[in-house]
Amino acid sequence: MNTIAVLGSANMDLVVRQARLPLPGETIFGAGFSTVPGGKGLNQAVAAARLGADVTFLGAVGADAYGTELRALLVSEGIRSTELATADAPTGTAHISVVDSGENSIVVVSGANATVTTLSVEQRTVVADSSFLVMQCELPIRVLVEGLALARAAGVFTVLTPAPVVPLPTGFLASVDLVVPNQGEAAELTGESDPVRAAEVLSAGGTWAIVTLGSEGSVVAFDGETLGLAPARPVTAVDTTAAGDTFVGALVARLAVDYVRGTEVTPDDMIEAVRYATVASSIAVTRAGATTSMPAQAEVEAILR
Repeated sequence: MNTIAVLGSANMDLVVRQARLPLPGETIFGAGFSTVPGGKGLNQAVAAARLGADVTFLGAVGADAYGTELRALLVSEGIRSTELATADAPTGTAHISVVDSGENSIVVVSGANATVTTLSVEQRTVVADSSFLVMQCELPIRVLVEGLALARAAGVFTVLTPAPVVPLPTGFLASVDLVVPNQGEAAELTGESDPVRAAEVLSAGGTWAIVTLGSEGSVVAFDGETLGLAPARPVTAVDTTAAGDTFVGALVARLAVDYVRGTEVTPDDMIEAVRYATVASSIAVTRAGATTSMPAQAEVEAILR
C-alpha cells in the first residue's frame, strides 16, 4: 500500500458557536462551546486515514491534557504517531468562532508546533520511505524546506496547502508536485484575483495546482494550463471548519489508491481524485467541528455509486 506522511500541526480547537461576529469592543453571547481535535496537519491525516489511507503523522504536541487527547485520537484512527514529538511547550490551540451561516474565523496559537524546526533521523526515514509527503504552513518554514528537499531526493510526491500564507523561499512552490490553496490564498500568492489565472500561475513549470472555491467548486491546472472547473456538490453548510483539510486528505487518499511511486500523476487520475475529494468535503460541511465532521470511506463511496 502507498503510504502518506503528514508533516504538520496538531491543535486542540476551542470552538464557539454564535449568531455573528462581535464588533470591535463588543461582547455578545455564544450559543455553545466545544473542544475538538484539529490543526491543519492532524485534520488532513485523519481525513486521509478515514478514507482508507496508510498514514503516519509527524509533528509535536505538549506534555499536557490536550496533547494526550490528540495522541489518543491518532491511535484510534489507525494513524502511526511513534515519531510525534513531545515538546517543552503547550499543545497548539485554535480559537474558532462559527457563525450561524456556517462560516468561521480562526486564531491559531502555535505552541508545540513552533518547536518543529528540523526532522529527526527517524522522521527523515519516514519521509523518504513514503509515497506522499503532505505539508501545510502551520509549522516553521525551515522544516518544510527540509522535508521538501528530502522528499524530492527520494522521489516522493509532495503536496502543500499554503495556509496560512507566509513568506516562502524562492522556488519553493515551484518545487512542490501539488499545491492546494483556497481562492484567497491563491490570490495572495500570485497577485491574481481570477482563480483560473491564479491556478495557471501556480502550476507553471510542471506543478499541479487546485484552487478551491468553496460552494463554487475548484479549479484544476497543470503546467500553466487549466484543465477545467470541478463543480461543487450542493449541500446546506453547517460548519465549514476543516472543509479544505478534508478535501486535501481525501484527494491524497484517492491518489494513493493506484499511484506507482516515481511515476507521473495523469490528468484522469487527478480529475477522479478531485471528484472524490469534492464529495468528502461536501459531507464534512454538513456537520460541526473539524475531525468530528470528516466522513468514512463508505459514506463517500455510497454517494459516488
